[in-house]
Amino acid sequence: MASFSSEDQAMLQAMLRQLFQSVKEKITGAPSLECAEEILLHLEETDENFHNYEFVKYLRQHIGNTLGSMIEEEMEKCTSDQNQGEECGYDTVVQQVTKRTQESKEYKEMMHYLKNIMIAVVESMINKFEEDETRNQERQKKIQKEKSRSYCTDNCSDSDLSFSQSYKFCQGKLQLILDQLDPGQPKEVRYEALQTLCSTPPSDVLNCENWTTLCEKLTVSLSDPDPVFSDRILKFCAQTFSLSPLHMTKEVYTSLAKYLESYFLSRENHIPTLSAGVDITNPNMTRLLKKVRLLNEYQKEAPSFWIRHPEKYMEEIVESTLSLLTVKHDQSHVVSQKILDPIYFFALVDTKAVWFKKWMHAHYSRTTVLRLLEKKYKSLITTAIQQCVQYFELCKTRKAEETLGHSKHCRKKQKTFYYLGQELQYIYFIHSLCLLGRLLIYKQGRKLFPIKLKNKKGLVSLVDLIVLFTQLIYYSPSCPKMTSATHAENYSPASMVTEVLWILCDQKECAVECLYNNIVIETLLQPIHNLMKGTEAFPNCSETALIHIAGILARIASVEEGLILLLYGANMNSSQESSTGAHIIAQFSKKLLDEDISIFSGSQMLPVVKGAFISVCRQIYSTCEGLQVLITYNLHESIAKAWKKTSLLSERIPTPVEGSDSVSSVSQESQNVMAWEDNLLDDLLHFAATPKGLLLLQRTGAINECMTFMFNRYAKKLQVSRHKKFGYGVLVTQVASTAAGGVALKKSGFINELITELWSNLEYGRDDVRVTHPRTTPVDPIDRSCQKSFLALVNLLSYPAIYELIRNQDLPNKTEYSLREVPTCVIDIIDRLIILNSEAKIRSLFNYEQSHIFGLRLLSVICCDLDTLLLLEAQYQVSEMLLNAQEENILETSESNRDFIIDGLSVERNHVLVRINLVGGPLERILPPRILEKSDNPYPWPMFSSYPLPNCYLSDITRNAGIKQEMGPKNKNTIFCVSGAMQRSVNLFSADKDNDLGKLLLCLKISDKQTEWIVNCRRQFCKMMKAKPDIISGEALVELLEKFVLHLTESPSECYFPSVEYTATDANVKNESLSSVQQLGIKMTVRYGKFLNLLKDGAENDLTLVLKHCERFLKQQQTSIKSSLLCLQGNYTGHDWFVSSLFMIMLGDKEKTFQFLRQFSRLLTSAFLWLPRLHISSYLPIDTVDSGIHPVYFCSTHYIEMLLKAELPLVFSAFHMSGFAPSQICLQWITQCFWNYLDWIEICHYIATCVFLGPDYQVYICIAIFKHLQQDILQHTQTQDLQVFLKEEALHGFRVSEYFEYMEILEQNYRTVLLRDMRNIRLQST
Repeated sequence: MASFSSEDQAMLQAMLRQLFQSVKEKITGAPSLECAEEILLHLEETDENFHNYEFVKYLRQHIGNTLGSMIEEEMEKCTSDQNQGEECGYDTVVQQVTKRTQESKEYKEMMHYLKNIMIAVVESMINKFEEDETRNQERQKKIQKEKSRSYCTDNCSDSDLSFSQSYKFCQGKLQLILDQLDPGQPKEVRYEALQTLCSTPPSDVLNCENWTTLCEKLTVSLSDPDPVFSDRILKFCAQTFSLSPLHMTKEVYTSLAKYLESYFLSRENHIPTLSAGVDITNPNMTRLLKKVRLLNEYQKEAPSFWIRHPEKYMEEIVESTLSLLTVKHDQSHVVSQKILDPIYFFALVDTKAVWFKKWMHAHYSRTTVLRLLEKKYKSLITTAIQQCVQYFELCKTRKAEETLGHSKHCRKKQKTFYYLGQELQYIYFIHSLCLLGRLLIYKQGRKLFPIKLKNKKGLVSLVDLIVLFTQLIYYSPSCPKMTSATHAENYSPASMVTEVLWILCDQKECAVECLYNNIVIETLLQPIHNLMKGTEAFPNCSETALIHIAGILARIASVEEGLILLLYGANMNSSQESSTGAHIIAQFSKKLLDEDISIFSGSQMLPVVKGAFISVCRQIYSTCEGLQVLITYNLHESIAKAWKKTSLLSERIPTPVEGSDSVSSVSQESQNVMAWEDNLLDDLLHFAATPKGLLLLQRTGAINECMTFMFNRYAKKLQVSRHKKFGYGVLVTQVASTAAGGVALKKSGFINELITELWSNLEYGRDDVRVTHPRTTPVDPIDRSCQKSFLALVNLLSYPAIYELIRNQDLPNKTEYSLREVPTCVIDIIDRLIILNSEAKIRSLFNYEQSHIFGLRLLSVICCDLDTLLLLEAQYQVSEMLLNAQEENILETSESNRDFIIDGLSVERNHVLVRINLVGGPLERILPPRILEKSDNPYPWPMFSSYPLPNCYLSDITRNAGIKQEMGPKNKNTIFCVSGAMQRSVNLFSADKDNDLGKLLLCLKISDKQTEWIVNCRRQFCKMMKAKPDIISGEALVELLEKFVLHLTESPSECYFPSVEYTATDANVKNESLSSVQQLGIKMTVRYGKFLNLLKDGAENDLTLVLKHCERFLKQQQTSIKSSLLCLQGNYTGHDWFVSSLFMIMLGDKEKTFQFLRQFSRLLTSAFLWLPRLHISSYLPIDTVDSGIHPVYFCSTHYIEMLLKAELPLVFSAFHMSGFAPSQICLQWITQCFWNYLDWIEICHYIATCVFLGPDYQVYICIAIFKHLQQDILQHTQTQDLQVFLKEEALHGFRVSEYFEYMEILEQNYRTVLLRDMRNIRLQST
């Protein structure tokens, strides 16, 4: 081994010295020698620079030279030894090579050599320690002197200098530094003292008794004319702020604040005037701005930690700041000669008042700030308001624009960092605006108002301030005042004010107090008023200002309180409804769309202005109450017209040619046109948010394009709208409730995507989940990954939609299904998940049981719509398939004993079979549970594989009640009826005829004064419903209905439809055929009627004749129409549940039933109770007929949603959160006359109430049901199964009579509006 020379020894000493110097802080901080050794041993783990040390590099090189070849040989040996055996890991090879190396002779020799030379080096270093230490100190002094000459201030701490100090900081040392900092000391002495102070750990300085004196000395030294010295003091302050505890930084901060306060108040300092401006390249200004910025930086950081310290520290910081910011000079000068106050400099370094935003964020500091502002420093708020007022007056006189022009001219001449007085005023205005905006957010901040301004009469209230802000939007110049072009948008006055008002809009309590009043709304709308009059809005009001105003109005309209204000004004009973904000906005938007305003014609910003104001209208007409107000303006037609025009324009844009100069311009034009087209489609799409709006959308003919647009946004995971809180669920549900909507969803690809996503989750699992373990068997019947898709299908598959999607389509029923074959439509879902009638279908499923249970659950929900059930039964014989599946699930234990295998599928099928074959309300049928019991007999409910159903599923109460209705004349006055569990005998007529029913029947015989007897009859009916509702049933109900309707039809004023002559006899209609759905509905009706003992044998033929007569009778009043919709290509597609209900009420008397229907068809109520009455009716406008939407949907359910939002806001919100529309479930209830949802007596009361009291009671009854279900609805919203609950569950405990008082209140509040709109269905062209 080579000899060790003196040069090598010197080199190693230098290397070790470098290593020790680098780790000195870690070693000296160790509490013991053992800990220091541990630190050195684990240095590679803790020091990121370990491998950069020269000593480490030397060791690595020495090891490589000595052992490198041997290690390589050992590696080759290990590799060759393992080639024939099992492959080993890298770690095993390393361990083997390491072990052999450490046992080698070369390794032991190397360690002996290193040990000897290191002993020699260390001994030499110890001997020369004093000499080296002296040399180091002299060198350090030279370095300090050189740095003091070329020092440049920054905010970083010189932590490395602390290692050069070999002494402990003590009290005497601090006193020495204080003496050396005295202004009378030589310059070099003061520099060295300050450098020593900066290099000392803050904790040492803090523990000294003279710390307070040091603070005072440093504060005085800040005024030192030497810039290097003052900069070093600032550096010490910055270091203290960064590294010291709060009570130390508090003293430094307050000292610095007091120094600045005295600096501004001193007449000796040359503080510039407003007219002179600020030149930030001036050394004095640079030093001043550095001090201000240092304070401001600490202001923004302090809130993050001051809550951990006593409140007094925070109070002192806040008070010293407010005291500084409220410093005022003698104001006897004119404005141009005004000396700049500290607030101007703070505005320069923090234009948007971020410090104030952070201080006001937490309640801890906000309370202190607001208390001090109120008691001592209210002038800060006063001057901020004054600054806003002054800027507004400047804008109003158009001097701001002139100032801007002068500013730009000066900047072109002198490219310096120089702020003119006008620019300083503008920066201070922005600072004041942000400060006031943040103040208004909080309740205690608003309590500071009203505020008295100098030279102003009266007080400035909150509303006055908001009006001032609003006027600044359209009075201020469109160009910004900031020097940098990159900040143009951020700092322009209009955008800054808009940003502040947006924040206020988002704070509900603040918005109600400040924004939601007529004065503010009128101020916002003032430019629109002027433009509609054909005059210029305001001198500086540009398209940008109008866009800002529209943005604020859109935020106001997106909140319920703001929407009501725009719709009705502050006084909702005002007669001048046409002057409210909503009307003005709609008129202006319509003029923009129709291009009736010429002032902005040709402007490139015009489409953006149009889009902004239509967006406000969209917030309004996407609600039921808003659409009612705006419907007269036909905005849907104007938007559709503009869309069609834009669509044609986009097709004419030439394709850019490569290399052409016009490529960029054409591309930009194309993007603008496409963006405008998408904006218009989005506006049209939002009409679908309400039932009546959906009718308007379908009339435009753009529903297919809107659904495609919606699907594209859905596929890109974009939200519905900027102000919408929830997803696409409600829109899809509304659209899917109509036939045309279902077709449009299919064409858009939405259904395809939904089913594909469902299949992926159900059969394959998510692709982005790495499978490291087999998936666990789902505990829930429907796995959580499929729950969202399940609810989406439930929303989608309403009867109008499903009829269009599956009518006359056979199931594929293939002999073989590929495992890669993914369903894409509803037919495929039925074929692959519901009707599994072949082994091929079962084998095609990866998760047969889970997937089939999913299909059965889906079948159970959609079959709650009786029309859907009849359609599936007619086309696919669903019940037969289920029975066959149950038959196959039987285990034959012996020739006479056959047991059903109880599993998830058989239990689910049993539930569905009972549900689809048994009709009745909550007390009339019993549905078996879907879960097993914890007992010896886990499933006591009998299963079956053929009809009839076991008796245990029939209600014992109803079955044993022995319902009898004697028809003989001698028993005419006695009726036995069932309501729930009770059988009552009611004597209709007593001797003195003083009972309620006798009075009602007596009213029906008196018809001298039509109006009076109608009122009396209705009053008596209400009295009976409240007191003795069960009386209104059986023959009494028949007599009441017949006589009341007969009397109404004798009054021309009560007849809505004209009389129609009908002469057909039974023989004429006998050979006519009914649809398969109608035929199955007849069987279901007769089965239900016999179960209730209301119908006898032969009722099926009689009901068939009644329905045939009704079809012929209504066909006389139908119009011919050509439509692609299947529902419009013939008779009514569903079963006539109203006629079936009436047939049962009439106890199976076909003559009475049809005679009543002929008379009833003349009344307005028939349009809403008897849905086939207006099927492709000639009484409706042709565009309404062509839409395929029934008045029950676009009128009744529209008002149900409107009243639900007003009367039961929690329930309405629950629907929106669940992505489900109330209109869909209400349409289902009304269409099937509440069959399966209410007991028979309640169905009778529902029909009687609507006939006696009017069609609007249909709406009130639905609202009463939602009121009854409120707690259940809220609970199922949380469990995310609201749709399933409402469709599957009967209305337990609901009785029409118990909510009569509530419905009478609704009638008083809403009847006028509802009946007016219901009577207008024949004129529904607006």
